[in-house]
Amino acid sequence: MNFDISHLLEQWDYQPGEVAVRKFKAKDGTEKIQLRVDLGLLQMNATGRPDGKRPFGHESLLQHYKARLEKYRRTHGARNDGFTLKADDCAKLQQEAIQYHHRYICLFQLEDYAGVIRDTERNLEVFNCVNDYAESDELAWSLQQFCPQLLMMRIRAKGMLALRDDKHGEAVEMIEEGLDEIRNFYRRHSRQDLAEQSGELHSLEAWLQEIRTKRPLSAREKLEHALDEAVRREDYEKAAQVRDALRNLKPSQ
Repeated sequence: MNFDISHLLEQWDYQPGEVAVRKFKAKDGTEKIQLRVDLGLLQMNATGRPDGKRPFGHESLLQHYKARLEKYRRTHGARNDGFTLKADDCAKLQQEAIQYHHRYICLFQLEDYAGVIRDTERNLEVFNCVNDYAESDELAWSLQQFCPQLLMMRIRAKGMLALRDDKHGEAVEMIEEGLDEIRNFYRRHSRQDLAEQSGELHSLEAWLQEIRTKRPLSAREKLEHALDEAVRREDYEKAAQVRDALRNLKPSQ
């Protein structure tokens, strides 16, 4: 067996600051994703747990701990007071979440926005699980602190899907709701000081402004601009025609 991957790296240069990623089908028919990093390659499965492992017979550690929680509930009733995630449990869940983080960054670059939404929502479930059951607030925050970045990527993926369908208004609404969601996160954790420095908020605000600037005009907006121009030029015949066209528009146009 030849362990040297130098020929692969020579054919695929690493570019600092760029996310170089590709998807391909392996010999067994499964889809794989490769990410070029400075010291080599990261390879992961396109679906399921990125490293392909099945911890304790489950798709992921998250599913394993959810099964443990369900077993605890069957034994102790609906109360969850005695179910806790210890430091080692939280560390393992965090390590697994990093795998999904790497993958949804790659999926975003590949414009697989549905996959980004799937993986970000999966990691959000991990964060919420740790927040609910970690044995200390410090352990809970060890994952919760990454929530703004996770929310930003989910918002960007949803926004890109809306823009792909030319639903600019829907994209704007999603981004505005996402900004509120991140701000509310900082408020819930009494970390408004971090909100002021949040790169996620700044990035989404800039993207929102860009979309608003480039948004195609609706039929009504085009006619309103034409009316303003006709009045400015004192072309009252044209202005009357535009007014008639505006009256004939449906409310949704």
